[in-house]
Amino acid sequence: MPSTTPVEAPLEPGASLSHGLKQRHLSMIALGGVIGAGLFVGSGAGIAAAGPSIVLAYTLSGLLVMLVMRMLGEMSAAYPSSGSFSAHAERAIGPWAGFTAGWSFWVLLCTAVGLEGIGAAKIVTGWLPGTPEWAWVALFMLVFCATNLAAVKNFGEFEFWFAALKVGAISLFLVLGVLAIAGVLPGTDSPGASHLTDLLPNGSEGLVIGILASVFAYGGLETVTIAAAESENPVKGVASAVRTAMWRIALFYIGSMAVIVTLVPWDSEAVTKKGPYVAALDSLGIPGAGQLMNVVVLVALLSAMNANIYGSSRIAYSLVQRGQGPKALGRVSGGVPRVAVLASSVFGFVCVVLSYWRPNDVFSWLLNMIGAVILVVWIFIAVSQLRLRRQLEREAPEKLTVRMWAFPVLTWVALAGMAGIFVLMAREADTRVQLYSTGVMTLVLAAVGYAWQRRRAAR
Repeated sequence: MPSTTPVEAPLEPGASLSHGLKQRHLSMIALGGVIGAGLFVGSGAGIAAAGPSIVLAYTLSGLLVMLVMRMLGEMSAAYPSSGSFSAHAERAIGPWAGFTAGWSFWVLLCTAVGLEGIGAAKIVTGWLPGTPEWAWVALFMLVFCATNLAAVKNFGEFEFWFAALKVGAISLFLVLGVLAIAGVLPGTDSPGASHLTDLLPNGSEGLVIGILASVFAYGGLETVTIAAAESENPVKGVASAVRTAMWRIALFYIGSMAVIVTLVPWDSEAVTKKGPYVAALDSLGIPGAGQLMNVVVLVALLSAMNANIYGSSRIAYSLVQRGQGPKALGRVSGGVPRVAVLASSVFGFVCVVLSYWRPNDVFSWLLNMIGAVILVVWIFIAVSQLRLRRQLEREAPEKLTVRMWAFPVLTWVALAGMAGIFVLMAREADTRVQLYSTGVMTLVLAAVGYAWQRRRAAR
């Protein structure tokens, strides 16, 4: 049975989050949050596998993400919560569902913090050879832990400027790319369609790998609905972010993939060695453009670290407020859940230590465990929206300020798309391990959550 208990009632008087995020913070987080580390860092492998069909892969997965964001936006506008989809799952399905979705996403975000720290450190040590990677990771962790321990407006300011730089850089990249393709950029010759003649160089298998790579590049868009709960006007913020999601995904993801595969041969070694964006800029012969893009990639990784520490701490806080975790994590001072911030940061640093200490077993096992978490979260979002939409139409239709398109048809289409991705993952040896590992973690969390739910009901 769905939970009827209040969502996120404070543990003690005055122990609640602040509302320090301004509308400009939320707008830029929504805009820049689309431009994630997965786009800059992970798209090279997808291009190498899928070739020019990577544009089709990003389009298909982008359509699915648009549907997911619309569903999440409908629920978050009606019920703003720092727990986002976890709180919606508890309200719609039951406490066990909120427990499972929330803690699995917490593990995903905390592990991602470690991965992004390692990626950022590799870029810096490339510029400063001889400096230890672990020292840079420790520095990044300390900076963003301190940022998130302070007032939430500090997180908002960091993300505002990070996002502004990312948006500016990728917009300039798209303008230069289009001018080069059109043959009007001085000093460059247009490649025309010469790199697009073989749409599926590795057949359907390559397209499948490209689709899987693109799906996971979209992860992290959910942060804006978590941040909205601490904004001045949560409903307006969520509605604005969701309504503009379509053109942002189309422009930044699909548009940039189209520019890259038009400018650079898909099988160029530079695509995987330097990264697709650096390779594309180098092909234009613009002095220093490739290194400048490396700076942007570094900013994207640091932005993701900052956002993931924030998101993981708020998910943990929300779970504790609903009685689904250690009470210490729910303590708030100065409007910030500081113990949750510290716990999330420590977990991220543990992941970094494991990557050096046990890279071939413990760390790889952890990576496999979180491989398909984002799909599990999306399924909870879709099922929750199916149930909450009908409840809202009956009880509070005025809260439906954002509506899912063509309900319930497109919700079912999205669920079918997620099922299809699971099938594709089961076909590939590398992703099959991730699918099974994530499945085991999800089942364990669901069992713990259900046992906790039964015990609470008995009391």
